[in-house]
Amino acid sequence: MNPAGYDAWYATRRGRWIGETEYALVARLLDARPGDSLLDVGCGTGWFTRRAAADALVATGLDPNPGWLDYARTHSSPALRWVEGDTRDLPFADASFDHVLSIAALCFVDDERQAVAEIVRVARRRFAIGWLNRSSLLYQEKGKQGGSGAYQGARWHTVREVRTLFSGLPVRNLTVRSAVFLPSGTSWARLLEQAAPAGLPWGGLLVVQGDKA
Repeated sequence: MNPAGYDAWYATRRGRWIGETEYALVARLLDARPGDSLLDVGCGTGWFTRRAAADALVATGLDPNPGWLDYARTHSSPALRWVEGDTRDLPFADASFDHVLSIAALCFVDDERQAVAEIVRVARRRFAIGWLNRSSLLYQEKGKQGGSGAYQGARWHTVREVRTLFSGLPVRNLTVRSAVFLPSGTSWARLLEQAAPAGLPWGGLLVVQGDKA
């Protein structure tokens, strides 16, 4: 998929609902204040980076793909910063950002544990990392047999597996929440999303939030 096609999906009714639902969960967990700095790891076309900037956060997007970063630059405010880099070796000093987020990006990274350690290292206060959930309807629809569409080649995890990735790291208050229980985006899906507690472990996106120790 090319960056323009990927970003255009977020402009569809279903894509915008899924994006806003995922961002709302992450924003609630990070509880960032206007003016806080934020790094979006594996930002791709920058949809979540731009969304964070719209909430008055000082946002930086990082991705290893220069073509996707070029797309992000040309479709965003000059105030946003875009950095090419490896998620397993982030080009920032320790505690460089108040908050770090990553949405369904580490699922495509070799050595997720190293990427998690790097996210924790550069976070000053809080982080929120989202993974694709193997215990979800989305996995049944898009994740089996190597995945389909934008999910091709992605790894899907359980709650226990994502918690294990933080073992031994300087973190505290780890919380796991999920969102997008019915990925169809229909009226029924929206009603269910409003009623279902985020603590249920069956949403398509699993988010681990924690504080830097």
